Amino acid sequence: METKNWIDGSWSTPSNSQVEVYNPSDLNEKVGTVNQGTAEDVFQAERAAKAAQGEWARKTGVKRAEVLYSMASALEENLVELAELGSREMGKPIGEMKGEVTRGIHLLRYYAGEGVRSDGQLIPSSDVDVLQYSKKVPVGLIGLITPWNFPVAIPVWKLAPALICGNAVIWKPAENASLTATRMVELFEEAGLDKGVLNLVIGKGSVVGKAMLEEADLDGVSFTGSENTGLYVAETCAKRNIKFQTEMGGKNAAVIMKDANLDKTIPIVLSGAFKSAGQKCTATSRIIVESDIYDEVIERLQKGVKEITLSNALDADAYLGPVASKEQYDKVSSYIELARNEAKIIAEKEVSIDKDGYYISPIVITDAPSDHALVKEEIFGPVATVQKAKDFDEAIEMANDTIYGLSAAIFTENLANAHKFLDQTEAGMVRVNQETAGVEYQSPFGGMKQSSSHTREQGQAALEFYTHTKTCAIKFFG
Repeated sequence: METKNWIDGSWSTPSNSQVEVYNPSDLNEKVGTVNQGTAEDVFQAERAAKAAQGEWARKTGVKRAEVLYSMASALEENLVELAELGSREMGKPIGEMKGEVTRGIHLLRYYAGEGVRSDGQLIPSSDVDVLQYSKKVPVGLIGLITPWNFPVAIPVWKLAPALICGNAVIWKPAENASLTATRMVELFEEAGLDKGVLNLVIGKGSVVGKAMLEEADLDGVSFTGSENTGLYVAETCAKRNIKFQTEMGGKNAAVIMKDANLDKTIPIVLSGAFKSAGQKCTATSRIIVESDIYDEVIERLQKGVKEITLSNALDADAYLGPVASKEQYDKVSSYIELARNEAKIIAEKEVSIDKDGYYISPIVITDAPSDHALVKEEIFGPVATVQKAKDFDEAIEMANDTIYGLSAAIFTENLANAHKFLDQTEAGMVRVNQETAGVEYQSPFGGMKQSSSHTREQGQAALEFYTHTKTCAIKFFG
């Protein structure tokens, strides 16, 4: 398979440069070729989207909803194929990848339902004989820049609300997810998506992303990715007065109190830390344990890590597969080397796979100071640190001791402490006796502090970003 651009209802193969894609679970398997686009592809997409957006916006919500329902059906009919492609391209275990495609289906149907829901309100007027009301109108042309770790779900949770609100879209996926993106758009084309409403441009961030952000006539940008790139997106859009949202990093804490049910807690914490090889912005990367049970938790973590299985991502029962790329492998490996030299690795699962791939042993670390890079920096791999807290109040302080504020969880049977944690933790998503990772599609998603630009995605909250509020008033004379 090879990537193509989808612009103005037509496929084209850019010839700027090519990158061959190999399965991170088995580097002997070539998955396809990524053809890199140019800035001119972006400008062509901009012209097509601008031309299509007005007509798309004038369609009734019911008509736009019909298209989204068709897009959902197209994903559903090709769920296994798309999941396998995503797994082969970026290494996510096939079970998780199927769940991700299913989430995309649900997201499209959820937002399709918005086509027949109220989009404004009646507002009292201080004058007589005046009808005053508000209504939601589309922002216009939206640029979407999406990451590789959720190659289906994150694009869909941006695309679906953008489209149902009447916007047109230019989508630049991550290079490591471009094959999956191409196949998704092929399915959306077959589903009958209007010409020019969605335009896919494949390419490097330094070329395609830069042209989108600095030169294309965008009205809004939704970005998910690294903190450094997110800050560049925010700065560039702010200078151009483009509406923007950024979802960036996380250094998420799971707090285990002495009254926690450890039989249930430990598997949940390990899943939050190591599923998808820790490549989730909401993954558990810090485990904070009340001192009374610290030694017992360490023993249980050691046992749990030994039971983790590493395997080819396409194995039906795969728990932990490879990281997504050579770049990820080198980055995470550098942190593991740091842990060996400057901290203590107390649990590690050795890799014993006969395939040549980007497999990394999941590790649990202790004895890293609170200001150490292992505790402070987002690693985005199967690495978790353990810290000891003397009591509940210190655990809260430690959980909040980060520049990030995306997700956090506490494990406790104490209802008062559970509510205090929900109130006092500085994170956009807080949970009790659940993983830090993930959020349901009907719920707002986003972080505090350096984790986001303080807007929310998914649920009803997403509609706010993809619309403007217009206030209308009619004076009538008797």
